[in-house]
Amino acid sequence: VNGIEICSMKIDSKVTSRFAHNVITSRAVNRGNVHKEVFFDVELPKTAFITNFSMTIDGVTYPGTIKEKEVAKKQYEKAVSKGQTAGLVKASGRKTEKFTVSVNIEAASKVTFELTYEELLKRQFGKYEMFIKVKPKQLVKDFEIEVNIFEPQGITELEAEGTFITNDLQNIIKKTFSEKKGHISFRPTLDQQRTCANCSQSVLDGDFTVRYDVKRITPDNLQIVNGYFVHYFAPTNLPKLPKNVIFVIDISGSMSGREIEQTREALLRILDDIEEDDFFNFILFGSEVHTWKETLIKATPENLDEARKFVRGIDTKGMTNLHGGIMRGIDMLNAAHEANLVPKRSASIIIMLTDGQPNVGISNTQDIQAHVKKAIEGKYPLYNLGFGYGVDYRFLEKMALENKGLARRIYPDSDAALQLQGFYDEVSNPMLTDVELNYPENEISDLTKNSFKHFYDGSEIVVAGRFIDNNQNSLTVDVRGEGANDALSYTTQQDAEQTAKAFQEQEYIFGDYIERLWAYLTIEQLLEERIAATGEEKENLTARALDLSLKYKFVTPLTSMVVTKPEDYNNQEGIADKPIEGIDIFTILLFFLTFFFFPLLSAAPQVSHYVAHPTWYTSVDGDPHFIISVPQKEDAICFNINENPGTVLNLINDPVTGIRVNGELIGDKRANSDAKIQNTYFGKLGIANKHLDLKLTVTPEKITVQNGNEKTGFTWLDSVTLQQEGLTLIINRKKNLVVSMGSSASFVIVLHQVWKKHPLHQDFLGLYTLESDKLSEQTHGLLGQFFHPIDFTILEIHPGSDPKKPDATMIVKNNELTVTRGWQKDYRRDPEHGADIPCWFVHNNGAGLIDGVHTDYIVSSLF
Repeated sequence: VNGIEICSMKIDSKVTSRFAHNVITSRAVNRGNVHKEVFFDVELPKTAFITNFSMTIDGVTYPGTIKEKEVAKKQYEKAVSKGQTAGLVKASGRKTEKFTVSVNIEAASKVTFELTYEELLKRQFGKYEMFIKVKPKQLVKDFEIEVNIFEPQGITELEAEGTFITNDLQNIIKKTFSEKKGHISFRPTLDQQRTCANCSQSVLDGDFTVRYDVKRITPDNLQIVNGYFVHYFAPTNLPKLPKNVIFVIDISGSMSGREIEQTREALLRILDDIEEDDFFNFILFGSEVHTWKETLIKATPENLDEARKFVRGIDTKGMTNLHGGIMRGIDMLNAAHEANLVPKRSASIIIMLTDGQPNVGISNTQDIQAHVKKAIEGKYPLYNLGFGYGVDYRFLEKMALENKGLARRIYPDSDAALQLQGFYDEVSNPMLTDVELNYPENEISDLTKNSFKHFYDGSEIVVAGRFIDNNQNSLTVDVRGEGANDALSYTTQQDAEQTAKAFQEQEYIFGDYIERLWAYLTIEQLLEERIAATGEEKENLTARALDLSLKYKFVTPLTSMVVTKPEDYNNQEGIADKPIEGIDIFTILLFFLTFFFFPLLSAAPQVSHYVAHPTWYTSVDGDPHFIISVPQKEDAICFNINENPGTVLNLINDPVTGIRVNGELIGDKRANSDAKIQNTYFGKLGIANKHLDLKLTVTPEKITVQNGNEKTGFTWLDSVTLQQEGLTLIINRKKNLVVSMGSSASFVIVLHQVWKKHPLHQDFLGLYTLESDKLSEQTHGLLGQFFHPIDFTILEIHPGSDPKKPDATMIVKNNELTVTRGWQKDYRRDPEHGADIPCWFVHNNGAGLIDGVHTDYIVSSLF
């Protein structure tokens, strides 16, 4: 492909006691007669940590080094400021993230890439799953996947499948297992890789999945090696606990259409799986909260039929009273337990589904978290399902983790109903509650999580730790849990000699695998705890996770891997970072765009355009163009809102200071028949402070101040400085006005005037915010939500439909958007001509950037 031939690609996986060590090796050669850029793209499981990377060029190896993120960042900034390319990891799908690195190699030269990553395989539905993404993008002469599994308990079943496997390829998968060993290989020839005879296109494009399970003579398995231990707990043949499930469903307007249809479909399927001993109920929240029944109802056939009728009738209405919905569910479950309406030996769970953010009732997410935690009091887990990309996923995740549950993103694809049902299936078969694995405190240090609210059928609990005495070779564990009929209670023992006997096949063991497994699990749990922590606790968790990440050389959200390329090849340098839901990641810096990409475009702005922001602000002006400053990037994001004239949009809403800003749209005097979307502008702005009973109405004709029942009017021909209690107003004649209410932020409103007899355009207004940091953290609205820090990553810059405006991929709020480089006008100082501000334009009414959808911000009137 383009003169670059991949000679070989091998994926070599070794699994020892559920811990997978994977090495991907790719060799390429430049067959051309000039130097070429060679790319190495690999998609990895999101749960994996990269541990090593190296490039070998003409026999010389150049390794990657893992460093603290800030240290790596400085090294990287220095390199990219010289115009050098980058390697990085980015989110690429539901299950994967992509590692990409490139290097220029001379004609007839060869390069070998080697990437190593590790992960603990999770057990779900009775099987461990290893996921391998296969996408070489061209025919490969020597292609191989090899998986070797060693389980000291013994292997009971082993299977492998691929989404790209045809009938012709099925026989190429070689699979064997006996006793403790399992082996899978897949080695298609060049002809077997072709999509058709003599084709150059490869059929290898999809997912290759390995699944297996182990023998279980006892409920658990203990392994001790070199001062570390791992304890696997997965009892079988236990009776199922009855469950009490409350479904809390968002029915706000943004759920309308496909989302509510898929929700109904999933709930109907779930009702088919609910068993007669279970209790359940539905709570719906829009602006108001509605319940199906006043209490939990037993899942009799008659009640299930009635529930199906109710579910089929669920429709959307109103805004998002999330607090009211979730609290109603908690209160109902608490009341059912207090009144003994549900079995004493049963498992209770709350499953909440929402696609937006709270905007009715209590909308402060910190307050909601506090209320929910106090109401649940650790009695049962809360599972939060975030539908689509408009949700505040960090809020959902933090609230779930604080209440012994977890959050899961539901992707808005055609299979969303199956995703919802799939999650329910994971938690629909509780076997034990209040599971505790207790180890001698005087023998163990650095223990991972050892108490669990529920154990579900087909899953597994894993606990790891290290001995205080490195030479200790035995361990006793007390196991406790509550089952359907009685309590589970027993003691298990293990010594290092038993583990050593099980591990006589040394070729299957990679280093101190139990120590690495302990480090992996500890880091994973510290990062999870960090999400819900604050202050000093968060700092301590961060420090511990960072120390372990550096010691064991894991690329985590706290570390980066710097890839230094050889000086003979332009001394290029790249960086790898790990993206994780809800955790900020270090991104390719704007300097890369400024110094490397844009100089290649003949019409690109000069570098000074990117650093000429003396004051950072957030504004809306023009048609209406929203400009969001991102000071730490020295850059900006912009978007438009396309709505009809007469629509009123909420721009800023701060419940703490009482400040609210709304704007009403006007259109051109007549529609432009050539335009697909009518141009609209803000023709009226309303600024209110409800605490001071102050209202300011601004139109292109006049300015009206209302203080209680008293009104004062001004025109744009006035030059006025007005100061009264709680209000400062400065009118700069026919240009702009500056207003502040109380001690909150200031606003600049710019007047745009056109020729009175203009056949098309009308006078309109622009709004610019100053000192937005004086508003509270609870501020929201189309502009207000961006008064909080926002981060984004720009990737894959390429020519767009307009040669002067390149397109790119933006990663923002865990969404992957296509954006266009453009310019918007800043009219603060020059209302007539304005100044050009470069920004990344987000299409489709800011979809994926703004919280929820733009229609969530439509309000009924200016005040």
